[in-house]
Amino acid sequence: MAVTAQMVKELRESTGAGMMDAKKALVETDGDMEAAVDWLRTKGLAKAAKKSGRVAAEGLVGVAVSGGKAVAVEVNSETDFVAKNADFQGLVAGITKTALGVDQVEALKAADLNGKTVETVLNEAIAVIGENMTLRRMAVLEGDFVAAYVHNAAADGMGKIGVLVAVKGTDNGIAKQIAMHVAATNPASLSEKDLDPALVEREKNILTEQARESGKPEAVIEKMIVGRMAKFFEEVTLLGQKFVLNPDITVAQAAKDAGVEVVGFVRMSVGEGIEKEKEDFAAEVAKTLAG
Repeated sequence: MAVTAQMVKELRESTGAGMMDAKKALVETDGDMEAAVDWLRTKGLAKAAKKSGRVAAEGLVGVAVSGGKAVAVEVNSETDFVAKNADFQGLVAGITKTALGVDQVEALKAADLNGKTVETVLNEAIAVIGENMTLRRMAVLEGDFVAAYVHNAAADGMGKIGVLVAVKGTDNGIAKQIAMHVAATNPASLSEKDLDPALVEREKNILTEQARESGKPEAVIEKMIVGRMAKFFEEVTLLGQKFVLNPDITVAQAAKDAGVEVVGFVRMSVGEGIEKEKEDFAAEVAKTLAG
């Protein structure tokens, strides 16, 4: 595959690597962007794999809690102007409350909202507001107690990042604190056993190649990998992470000290996994005014 300047630019932006290193990585991996990121990490040339920087979809995440059940719902819009609109926010609030009565997004679309299906209400809003909107996803979490947290709330119960944390036991405020921690650190899973095996294998392969670059004997490399994987699990699992409010202990220990057990969490950020065509501010204003 021919390596283009745009590909090099994208890889540089997502890893912080130099231009020549990014180009070499793409050449070595035949233009495979994900493999190029791994190649740079193996060589110690990637500062960070900032894939989330490509996400630019607009909208809001709404959260709602009822007893031991909570939901998070993402409703997307084309522009941030609409996301800040009171009518759109009222729509998100209504959809989120309705979500408490269902378990998956297709059922939510068919659920009743003020005498009409959610899907119908959404389509009518599109006609009035003049911008495409989608009910993209929802998540349900249950436990003895579920705390909800919205980071940088646009309105009550909605914002760009919504977090739910479920605990077993009697909560004394720790669940909300852990939800704030989740918003800040974005863990990959609750614990080591919940991690995607493909992610674990990929990380192990990268760390192994990094260790071999040192030229040390295989026996030494094996010990290095054990230690580095333990550090990896500590960094990416919620229970293994250092608690942001008290870095001297892990989240698991903080929960234990508070007399509860964390049994699940959801972190939903607007636009995760969606790539949106980049558009300058003036063009966005023009599109909005044009309807």
